[in-house]
Amino acid sequence: MPMRSNPTARQLRLGAELRKLRERAGLSSAEAARLLGVNSAQISNIEAARFGPSAERVRTLARNYDCSDPDLVDALVAMTGERKRGWWEEYRDTLPAGLLDLAELEHHTTGMRVAVVIHIPGLLQTLDHARATFQETVPPLLPHEVEHRLSYRLKRQGILYGDGRTQYAAVVHEAALRMGVGGPDVSRRQLAHLVEMSEHENVTITVIPFGVEAYVSSGQPITYVLGPVPKLDTVELDTPHGCEFLDAEAQLEKYRVVLDRMNSGALTPEKSRDLIHHLAHSA
Repeated sequence: MPMRSNPTARQLRLGAELRKLRERAGLSSAEAARLLGVNSAQISNIEAARFGPSAERVRTLARNYDCSDPDLVDALVAMTGERKRGWWEEYRDTLPAGLLDLAELEHHTTGMRVAVVIHIPGLLQTLDHARATFQETVPPLLPHEVEHRLSYRLKRQGILYGDGRTQYAAVVHEAALRMGVGGPDVSRRQLAHLVEMSEHENVTITVIPFGVEAYVSSGQPITYVLGPVPKLDTVELDTPHGCEFLDAEAQLEKYRVVLDRMNSGALTPEKSRDLIHHLAHSA
């Protein structure tokens, strides 16, 4: 099997989780290789996602590492095999790899939690709002690059619709609702869209209003992507240099707490909808 030249975040995560299981078992790469009947370089290549292990091999490794969590093992097995060509692959030569990894994570997620302070969540943005946002990117995007980002954004939003729609919960600060991105007309339509989306059974939008004295926030957009088991959750941070993915257990726990505390400072979904509706009519 040829080595992978550009493994996805999902493939890298499988390798990282297998490494965690090995280290938790107190085994070196050489010891793990002897148990499997291969050389240590093969273990290293699997853990670095340069090679993709088969489902049978993942089960054997988990057994060798004394993993007693069948749900985790099944979830890891589901991550095996070569990259399946999802819709995001058509953007591989036109968009940063991190954006494609995010789309792949969202495609496989069992649910998402999002928190933003000065931005509207990307999956809830209208086309005009997204265009106005992309036109302010630094460094500037060329017109065709803006169109690529827009079509990619719209396809990402597909997970919120249809039979397999994703459960999606967003905490938005009132500041984001009042930013006026794109001007009054664009802002008004964006707020009306948020009201409409908040009425979907799979979408929950809560607003942290001005006047809340204290709440925890990282200051940057947080996307918490739920995996099939909690150990396979992923945090994606939207940073000036691109997508940053976190999956260490301590990091996951930290951002669960951050999201919980931000949510505790927010209005109920009903009161949040009323506030957004009021702002839409006064925009």
